[in-house]
Amino acid sequence: MSEFYNRLKEKFSDFAGIDFATMELEGMEFHAFHGCLESERTDGNLFVVDFRGDLDINKASASDDLEQTVDYGKLYDVIAEEMAIPSKLLETVAARIADRIRRDFPEFAEFKVRVSKKNPPVGGKVQWSRITVER
Repeated sequence: MSEFYNRLKEKFSDFAGIDFATMELEGMEFHAFHGCLESERTDGNLFVVDFRGDLDINKASASDDLEQTVDYGKLYDVIAEEMAIPSKLLETVAARIADRIRRDFPEFAEFKVRVSKKNPPVGGKVQWSRITVER
């Protein structure tokens, strides 16, 4: 995140009494059918999605109640639903996931979604192609 955002978050947290924390879901694996080539759309490929987001944990940490925070399982389900929709571009997939998270989980002040494709079809050996979207 930007240095400006970090300073702003720190000042706002002190003023408003908000306790920000970072929630992460890393290494979510999906066999999906994203890509421009016909083989990618019929055979599929391994994709890995990483999520990192900042949210206020005051209520959750005081109450120890899942209803006061974002449920990891529901967040995973949203990402899985979006990964199941075939798209030609990783940019489309990542932006669609980010838009859905923004809509369904307004608790996140800021977050990143990274979508990685294993062994993308390029002219040489490449382990991953990746797109990261920040909101």
